Amino acid sequence: MNATPTAKATRLLRSTAQRLVAVLRRKVLFRYRLVLITLVVIAVGIGVGAVWGPTQWFPPSSTILTVLAGGLLLKRKSLAFLLGVVAAVLLFVGYMLDFGEVGPGLLVTIGVTGVLSYLLSGVRERLGVQGLGGEMMLLDLRDRLRHQGKLPEVPQGWGRTAVLRQAGGSSFGGDFVVSHRQGDQLDIAVVDVSGKGVDAGTRALLLSGAFSGLIGAVPTRDFLAHCNDYLMRHSEGEGFVTAVHLSVDLSSGAYQVFSAGHPPAVQYDAGKGVWSANEAKGVVLGVIPEMTYTPVDGRLRPGDGLMLCTDGLVETPGEDLDAGIDRLLGAAETLVTRGFSSGADEVVDILSKDKNDDCALVVLWRD
Repeated sequence: MNATPTAKATRLLRSTAQRLVAVLRRKVLFRYRLVLITLVVIAVGIGVGAVWGPTQWFPPSSTILTVLAGGLLLKRKSLAFLLGVVAAVLLFVGYMLDFGEVGPGLLVTIGVTGVLSYLLSGVRERLGVQGLGGEMMLLDLRDRLRHQGKLPEVPQGWGRTAVLRQAGGSSFGGDFVVSHRQGDQLDIAVVDVSGKGVDAGTRALLLSGAFSGLIGAVPTRDFLAHCNDYLMRHSEGEGFVTAVHLSVDLSSGAYQVFSAGHPPAVQYDAGKGVWSANEAKGVVLGVIPEMTYTPVDGRLRPGDGLMLCTDGLVETPGEDLDAGIDRLLGAAETLVTRGFSSGADEVVDILSKDKNDDCALVVLWRD
């Protein structure tokens, strides 16, 4: 006995529905199906309330909230399904209300919001996090970078301070400080990654961990050479890095300065009352393999100070570097009159004024 057309249509409808549910479970709903179902129910509820409920409580424009929530919480496939539901709800409300409550402005606004939410969801999906997890991860990385930049405690009779300012008030930048103290030996490295913005900040986050591990694990004379080797293996043409490495014997005040294409260290001689630039020089990191770096020796006596900075404080486009060094030496007088600790921020304020560049300044002194 042949099945009736009604029975055939019923079986076809049931089969289609089962396939649709299977696709949704496998490709769209996935692990976020509960969130998706909740947002779909809310969107449909808004549509129903806008048609048969009080309009002031269920404005069609409130569906934009479900779109924003979907951009934060859903993957792209799930979000695309939600956007389809929201579009259907708006069309339904517009049809039922003769498009009195759903005008072109609302449709354009929700459409733009949907596109932005879809792009946002794509970025989060690439990161493998949804919701605010990506922001929390960046905050954790920022805090780790700042923690690594803290200078270790020094014995009585010594002082140290560090000031880091990122371009544009950003939390991330290409300048960072790593340090290590073992007994009476204190090692400090000020590093400047080439470039600006997110790219420089990303490399700085990566390199700060590597350099922080190296500065306490290799001999003092080999630190910059090992950093150069690391960059030659891993930089892959991403650009060069400059650095200055200071190693101080806190018992005697004797120090060594190693430079890799970095602005010179500047020392204050309390006996003469003058600042002078250290002559340590070397090739930037990540350009030439198997480099060695020769130190310049010196000594800090009571009342003396030593200042390390990045090029953001001394370089100006179209101007000779010596002019920037002269400004640095002039601003350094502030450290003497205001005190090495309290004057460091003012030196950075003076030298970084009207500059959109990352800046780092480290001062070490003997009382």
